[in-house]
Amino acid sequence: MNTSAATAPKPLKGWRVLVPRGGPWGDSVAAALRAQGATPVIAPLINFAPSEDPTDLESALRDLAAGVFDWVTLTSSTTVDVLHAYRAVIPHSTKVAAVGETTAAALGAVGYRVDLVPEEDNSAAGMAGQLIALEPNPMRVLTLRSELAKPVLTRLLEEAGHDVRSVVAYRTVGVPVTDKVAADVRSGRINAILVTSGSVAEQVHEQFSDIPESTVIAAIGPRTAKDARRAGLGVSVTAKEQTVAGLISAVGQFPLPHAIDELAPPTGSFPRIQG
Repeated sequence: MNTSAATAPKPLKGWRVLVPRGGPWGDSVAAALRAQGATPVIAPLINFAPSEDPTDLESALRDLAAGVFDWVTLTSSTTVDVLHAYRAVIPHSTKVAAVGETTAAALGAVGYRVDLVPEEDNSAAGMAGQLIALEPNPMRVLTLRSELAKPVLTRLLEEAGHDVRSVVAYRTVGVPVTDKVAADVRSGRINAILVTSGSVAEQVHEQFSDIPESTVIAAIGPRTAKDARRAGLGVSVTAKEQTVAGLISAVGQFPLPHAIDELAPPTGSFPRIQG
C-alpha cells in the first residue's frame, strides 16, 4: 500500500462541486475531484439534439470513416458527444484537431486521439491559424459545428485554399436540473460550480437565479469567462491552465465557505475575485 498517497493532503476536502456535464467526460472530472477530496455532484446542464436534417452529418461521418478527410476539427466537447453517440470511426489517416483542452479531454475520455490543440488562442480563429501554418498545401477538412456557431473556421481555411466540408452536427439544448440540485445551489450547499463553455454558463444563469456570494463560479478559460459574463453570470475565478486539472486547482485556491452539515445553514462569504 502506498502510504504517502493515502496521507496526501486533500485540498478540496469537504467541498461539494457541481459538474455540469455527464457522460465519460463528467465521470473523469468527478474522479479527479474525488482524488482531491471533493464530493462531485454531476448535474448535466446541456445536451445535444439532432439538427433538423441529420442526413448531411450521417453522410459526412461515413466519408470520415472511409478516410476521405485529412483533418477533422472539433470546436466543442458537445461535438465529441455526437461522435460518440454515432459511434463515429476516425481512421489513422485522418488527424484530429480540438479547439481546447476541454474538448481534447472529452475526446480522450471516449477513446479518440488528438493530434492538435491550439497552443495559445483556443478559438476557431486560433485553430485555423495553427492549421494553416502547419499545412501549407491544400488539404481536405471536415469541420463539425453547432447549429448556432458561425462558420469562422471554415471561412478562414477556405480562404487559405483548403477544401472544407462544414457540417452542422447538433443543436444545443438545456437540461433542467432536479429540484434537489437547484435547492442545494440556492442554499449554498453546493460550494463551487464548474463552467466549461458559454452554453453551460447560460444554463447556470437561467437555472440558478439566486446563487449565494459564497459559491465559487470557476471558468475553464478566458473565452469561457467572457461568455459567462456576457450571459450575465458572475465569475469568481478563471483557470490559468485550460484543463480539468487547472479548473480544479482554481477552485482549490479558495477557503471552504462553510463546513458541510445537513442540519446547519451555510455561513460565511467572501468577495469574488477576477481571474
